Amino acid sequence: MCAASLSSFAQINAEQPAPSSTADNGHKIIYFGDGTAESGSSEEMISKFYFDQFRHAHDPLAPYFMFMSRDSKLALGIGGKFNATAYYDWNGTVDDNGFIPFEIPMSRDNTQRHRIGASVSESQLFLRLFGKSDRFGWYQLYIQAKFTGSGMNGYGFKLSKAYASVGDWTLGYASTTFADPAACPNTVDPQGPNAEVSETTFLLRYMHTFKGNHWSIAASVEAPDAQVPTYPGIATACNSYMPDFAAFGQYQWADGLYHVRLSGIIRGLEYRDDITAANHHVIGWGAHLSTVANPLPSTVLYGGINAGKGIASLNNDLQCDSRGLDMLPSVWNPGAMHTAKSIAWYAALQYNFRPDLYSTVMFSEVRLFPGDIKDDGMYKYGLYGAANIFWNPTSRLLLGAEYNFGARKDVSGDRRWVNRVGLTCQYSF
Repeated sequence: MCAASLSSFAQINAEQPAPSSTADNGHKIIYFGDGTAESGSSEEMISKFYFDQFRHAHDPLAPYFMFMSRDSKLALGIGGKFNATAYYDWNGTVDDNGFIPFEIPMSRDNTQRHRIGASVSESQLFLRLFGKSDRFGWYQLYIQAKFTGSGMNGYGFKLSKAYASVGDWTLGYASTTFADPAACPNTVDPQGPNAEVSETTFLLRYMHTFKGNHWSIAASVEAPDAQVPTYPGIATACNSYMPDFAAFGQYQWADGLYHVRLSGIIRGLEYRDDITAANHHVIGWGAHLSTVANPLPSTVLYGGINAGKGIASLNNDLQCDSRGLDMLPSVWNPGAMHTAKSIAWYAALQYNFRPDLYSTVMFSEVRLFPGDIKDDGMYKYGLYGAANIFWNPTSRLLLGAEYNFGARKDVSGDRRWVNRVGLTCQYSF
């Protein structure tokens, strides 16, 4: 076995801290095959494992174990992350490992004033293969899974991502082009800000970077997964037959570590008016502005705002409704439904005390506009806040502590708050 190390890929000096540090991450590499690598080609191949436009802070780091051809044209990384999290809720509870304001119970229950929980379900495994072809250029295959298949309180094995990329094209199960995972801060809470756009779907995406690596554009056709509710005798959800269409334009700097991105999506939503016995097709749309930036020395700013109609199922908080909130019934026109309007935003500021020690504070809000619905139990808005600190005793071990507060308010005016403290121990390999 041969050992190789990659020092400070994707890291910026102390005056310009990176969103996540990869300093001193060594790699154990087994070489196979014949041939001789060109100068610098091994480092270029390893660097491919660090840069991903759609990598979330909760995803594993680049793999410690790699297989690489001697000519450095093919490399396979096998890795994952062990993630143990414990938490304590008070002043009410959220019955989930994730801290989700939407799930805050609105009726006071003295038997559920406190709750302690722990889980390793966010532990993950992945395989990533990179290759370089004389005909097609760079290509990759990626498969990632974790143990949340039985819900966030269970341990079923569940596929998270599985896609193939050749050049500028990606095909498979991946983060929607409407999302911007890199613009989301790290949290102990596995759910993260309630305003985050969070959706994985089957897609075909084209993404191209140009102008000296300062501009990126992308467009995709995505499998529909709208959440249209059914109201028996009034309106019924129909199967989707129109794909989602998403795109973004992005300006980036510091070798792609920081960026500003504007994304958009168009969706087709179908329902049947049970009163008139007629099907109706409605268009939903959304816009998303997001950024990760370095405004001051030793700081990183994360932020995003998204708004639209018929995009509730793409949002961290609103997608938790079991019936679906992409469309809502009309009170004044029985049998008709309309796309639900929503707006959500979050902002987070990270301060790096040292390359291995940082803290983040954040606030997030989601608002749903249900129109003329008179249901007092209908969600109106949710608030999410967090303050945390993370420490890397080693380059692959991460320890963290976090305080969360959340609130839910319904159309009736009722509002409930919940508090949580959480601890995490994570090891990427």
